[in-house]
Amino acid sequence: FYYKPRVDMELLKKYNKGLIALSACIAGEIASLILRDKEEEALKKALAYRDIFGKENFYLELQDHGLAKQRKANAGLLHIADKTGIPLVVTNDVHYTKREDSFIQDILLCIQTGKSLKDEGRFRFETDEFYLKDEKEMQYLFGDYPQALENTAKIAKRCKVDFTFGENFIPPYDVPNGDTADVYLRKLCRKGLEERYFKVLPLHEERLNYELSIIKKMGYSNYFLIVWDFIHYAKKKGIFVGPGRGSAAGSVVSYCLGITDIDPLKYDLLFERFLNPERVSMPDIDIDFCYERRGEVIDYVVEKYGVDRVAQIITFGTLSARVAIRDTGRAMAVPLSLVDKVAKLVPMEPGMNIVRALEVSPELLKMRDDDDVVKELLTTAQALEGIPRHVGTHAAGLVIAQNPLNTYLPLQKTSEGLACTQFPKETVEEIGLLKMDLLGLRTLTVINNAVSKVEESKGKKIDLLKIPLDDPAVYKLLADGDTIGVFQLESSGLRAIIRELKPQNFEDIIALVALYRPGPLGSGMVEDFIKRRHGEVEIIYLHSALEDILKPTYGVIIYQEQVMRIASDLAGFTLGEADLLRRAMGKKKLEIITGLRKQFIDGALEKGIESEIAGKIFDLMEYFAGYGFNKSHSAAYALLAYQTAYLKAHYPVEFMAALLTSVIETKDRVPFYIEECRQRKIDILVPDVNESGEKFTVSGNKIRFGLAAIKQVGYQAIQSILEERENKPFKSLQDFCERVNLSNLNRRVIENLIKAGAFRSIHESQAQLLAVLEACIEQGMTWQQQRNSKQMSLFDITESGCFVNPPIPLPNARAFSEKEILQMEKEVLGLYLSG
Repeated sequence: FYYKPRVDMELLKKYNKGLIALSACIAGEIASLILRDKEEEALKKALAYRDIFGKENFYLELQDHGLAKQRKANAGLLHIADKTGIPLVVTNDVHYTKREDSFIQDILLCIQTGKSLKDEGRFRFETDEFYLKDEKEMQYLFGDYPQALENTAKIAKRCKVDFTFGENFIPPYDVPNGDTADVYLRKLCRKGLEERYFKVLPLHEERLNYELSIIKKMGYSNYFLIVWDFIHYAKKKGIFVGPGRGSAAGSVVSYCLGITDIDPLKYDLLFERFLNPERVSMPDIDIDFCYERRGEVIDYVVEKYGVDRVAQIITFGTLSARVAIRDTGRAMAVPLSLVDKVAKLVPMEPGMNIVRALEVSPELLKMRDDDDVVKELLTTAQALEGIPRHVGTHAAGLVIAQNPLNTYLPLQKTSEGLACTQFPKETVEEIGLLKMDLLGLRTLTVINNAVSKVEESKGKKIDLLKIPLDDPAVYKLLADGDTIGVFQLESSGLRAIIRELKPQNFEDIIALVALYRPGPLGSGMVEDFIKRRHGEVEIIYLHSALEDILKPTYGVIIYQEQVMRIASDLAGFTLGEADLLRRAMGKKKLEIITGLRKQFIDGALEKGIESEIAGKIFDLMEYFAGYGFNKSHSAAYALLAYQTAYLKAHYPVEFMAALLTSVIETKDRVPFYIEECRQRKIDILVPDVNESGEKFTVSGNKIRFGLAAIKQVGYQAIQSILEERENKPFKSLQDFCERVNLSNLNRRVIENLIKAGAFRSIHESQAQLLAVLEACIEQGMTWQQQRNSKQMSLFDITESGCFVNPPIPLPNARAFSEKEILQMEKEVLGLYLSG
């Protein structure tokens, strides 16, 4: 790789086996020589390639896109074929599927090159012949060369690649003591079972053995060991790991291994929602890590399995409706004001396209019908939306393989030089490779920092996995809607709902996380749930057998697991079959649902349930399945919500300091959370060069502003301040400028520190400090240059043997008014802090 991947004759000679070569279009080596009237050289090149690839494997390529140069090249190629016997083949460059797509491709070229259709001399294709031609069209062009036409089909038949699906290529985990993966996994789970459960009961044993048997049967023991290993590493290194994410929280094996931290038996979470032999697909364990330290876990995985066996996963960014309209408008030279007006009429909603926009926006529809320019703009943009525009890397996805990844799929390098797949995640999974998501979650960083701050300020260690889940202070905080900063429960809409619901137990929090989505909100499920919770609506069960399943959610079907449990308990479905039913209902696959309806009613009849009641229950399941949420995911995230609420209820100062630190680079969130501190009567102290750390810190029952939250004060400047401060506190601005490395702090940085109030504890008048700043910096730089070069004057030495500068006198300056001080704070901190 230099500018682009290249190959030379030596490499072709070495690696020619299994290759069929064509001489290429008019840009190819042989055709180019013909066009430059160098037929003898072209002949020699053709023979050289035939010698490398063999008589049956090298072809001279004829094309006809209506270009004069191609006619000349074809004549030369036919002459070489007559002389040498090298076979001919006919091809057509395909840049779009149909002839009428040539205009769309021309627009794309304009977008790519930053030109418009009106630009003279721009790059464009000369004809509209670069499409996928059928057999008749090719015969019309090359009917005089039937053998060349036959060779096209012949080569196509010879080029055959088979992908085997249904296999998995999970790398083997390096198991100690000569154990197999299955045996070692069982040992780890047995140990974890005894640690997780105070008293191991038969139901624990039974569930663990069942899950292990399925995992062994499906060949996933190595997978669980790999995940356990890097989570074990993270926890050993003090990197916070989430309690679970997605359906993996329904697994007792995951719980015993420490992959998840929520007891699936306690909350009726189903293993089959995660993994079952009747739905053969790779297990999907996604893990949340502390945002700041996630990279350490990825580095560990790369080091353990090999840089050639681990890669990031590509993503394809596509043209959205609005972007397609804007890009098309530029290419077609439509006035910018008109393009902007049209684009803004497309609603900003997920999955929105131009067809849908025309349905929901009468104004856009009228513009299209009244204006031919708008009509052409929208028609063209519609053809472009959804086309891949750029590539990126998946935010969290990693693929790990047992052999070098380039034996399974194509790779490319990212701008950081890391390997990245050329297949997106869906294809990576389909060909049997192990894909997992290692996500960075800001909340875990907040929890980590808050727990550390509690330990520093209170000398108290907190194990959040051992806190009671029935803490009255937590439920009061939730009932009051005091959930700003609480994971998943912070939005204004959710705070309104939580005040109405007034949750009293952990199951209520699980339900809240599941219910706050557009479907349940729009369907009235949430209001119904709240009324049932408060006894305003009578809870009626269609059959007594439903009570155990639906009691935690007051008779409302909220979770996918409840649908599965109803099918299993009331109609005898295996949980694997119940999962298939749940999926079919969720995706509204009517042909599958119809067949399963009969199975459900027949099964219910065998259990003594009347067919009419069974039919009503099935209809109820089908209705709610469209809104159903994965309870395993909801329970795991409810635990995170509870943990953050616990910290806020019991350690509000430490929690809010950690929360502010987590958004220190997000200027709109810092004022938002500082306002929350004020509401809770937590004082925020101005930044101070002698007291502040890089981030927000706890000072008694107050929070000290972090230096990193001051505009333009960067990491190196802060480190210089903190390192020098360790020697002794700063006594004055002059002292500060002489001691701190000024190569890391320019005038603007120190000016912003003064405006933020960071020198207020040293000298009250910010006006005087700003007036004398230039002189302090100048003397500080001179002093540091002399000190570094050791050129000191004898008169600079005091009686104690230390070098000193005479103090710079502070000029008389008008003191700033309170309003001016607040304006300076707003400028450099983003908010009014001292008033």
